[in-house]
Amino acid sequence: MQGGILLRVATPSDVPHLAPLISESARQLSRGFYSDREVESAIRHVFGVDTALIEDRTYYVATLNGALAGCGGWSRRNALYGGDQRRVGTPSFLDPATEPARLRAFFVAPSAARRGVGRRLFEECQEAARAAGFRALTLMATLPGVPFYSTLGFEQVEDVTDVLPDGVPLRFVRMTRALDSLAH
Repeated sequence: MQGGILLRVATPSDVPHLAPLISESARQLSRGFYSDREVESAIRHVFGVDTALIEDRTYYVATLNGALAGCGGWSRRNALYGGDQRRVGTPSFLDPATEPARLRAFFVAPSAARRGVGRRLFEECQEAARAAGFRALTLMATLPGVPFYSTLGFEQVEDVTDVLPDGVPLRFVRMTRALDSLAH
């Protein structure tokens, strides 16, 4: 436990509790980065629980002083982002010797923002990916996530715009970081 933050592997029974946390996180923490229209479209088409991560036991739930505070995970599969409603990428497995693990679906409750929840989730994911033989991590950051991931040593690789099924363009930044150069 770090600063009242507890982590555990997510289970299918967590999904009904994570969906509202993800929506609230997107609505509150995206202000100033995305318009209301972009956020609502993203919640409908992108932001959500990817149950493949839960099945793979690579998705975590964080609590802070007993309250649900966040979720996030990593993946050994090729999908880069998106929830069950619209996963971007394939479910094929990555080669840890040549491909980076995916950091996926990090969301923090607004009441727990800037209290170490995201960092603690990241630390758990990096250690698990390293233990699985991966040498690097990659992710598709939301605009509000870019400053957070930058402080963790991720570098911006490319700006990406995903045109969602309702025609709304949503901007992301693909970022990457070698695992061996991360602090333990």
